[in-house]
Amino acid sequence: MASVARDLQGKKCLECGSEHLFRDYERGELICNDCGIVLEDSLIDQGPEWRSFDSEQDERRARTGSPMTFLSHDKGLATEISWSNKDYYGKRIPHKNRAQIYRVRKWHQRIRVSNAAERNLSLALQMLNDNGGKLGIPKDIKETAALVYRRAVEKNLIRGRSIESIVCASLYAACRMVNLPRTLDEISKASEVNKKKIGKAYRHLAKELSLNLKPTTPYSYVAQFCNKLDLDKQAIVISEEIVRKSIESGISSGKGPTGVAAASIYIASVLVGKPRTQKEVARVSGVTEVTIRNRYKEISKALDIPGLE
Repeated sequence: MASVARDLQGKKCLECGSEHLFRDYERGELICNDCGIVLEDSLIDQGPEWRSFDSEQDERRARTGSPMTFLSHDKGLATEISWSNKDYYGKRIPHKNRAQIYRVRKWHQRIRVSNAAERNLSLALQMLNDNGGKLGIPKDIKETAALVYRRAVEKNLIRGRSIESIVCASLYAACRMVNLPRTLDEISKASEVNKKKIGKAYRHLAKELSLNLKPTTPYSYVAQFCNKLDLDKQAIVISEEIVRKSIESGISSGKGPTGVAAASIYIASVLVGKPRTQKEVARVSGVTEVTIRNRYKEISKALDIPGLE
């Protein structure tokens, strides 16, 4: 359903200008919900013509391989030899033939990577996938990061820089693109790459690839930090309200978004009766306790919030 919504995004009815369109797959038509006009007909249903109720049925009935993915150096289009030690009919391979099949698999893996450029790309994408998994980043965002990295390779931006820093910078950029930001500290801890190197590589990518990403706002971090602190929806709502008032009053200008978000959460946790210490908030937000104290004092003074002792 999400892919259908993205497909219809930006389309309008030619008759009334409405954006409320829906696809009727039984008739193969694209219809306007407001005036009822048929905008397109004879649509092709891209889904399978069969149904499956578990992963085994899905694998047995599928007649094609895995979909194309940017997370593999060959985009997932190469042939894969299964490691399950079963033949095409599902029968187990005899022990006397397993050593031969093992050698075939090894040579197949070596042949898939034909030169140094492909080997480096394969290594980088594997690293990207691993770091994304540690950070809990969804697959579609990792695909975006892989696309950013491939663009960097095409423009020869990797030369003179470590693969690790460019991979981390690509992940950071992809998260910013979809408004699911991860802090540089989080990416640095997951990848064990210096934070300054990641920041420098990200600025280089943003400039050379013309990414034009908007600055992150404190709103982007509130829900994430509250979940890590085990705070409920009420604390999130109050934190976002404090952030909104801080932005409107101008006290957040020139301040780091993570610091403002952390201070707002610290205040909200006390107001809802589930106080968290500055040390706990600092640990999940990646900012120092001194920063939280400074932001807290500025916000409480500007918004007339009574002192928290």
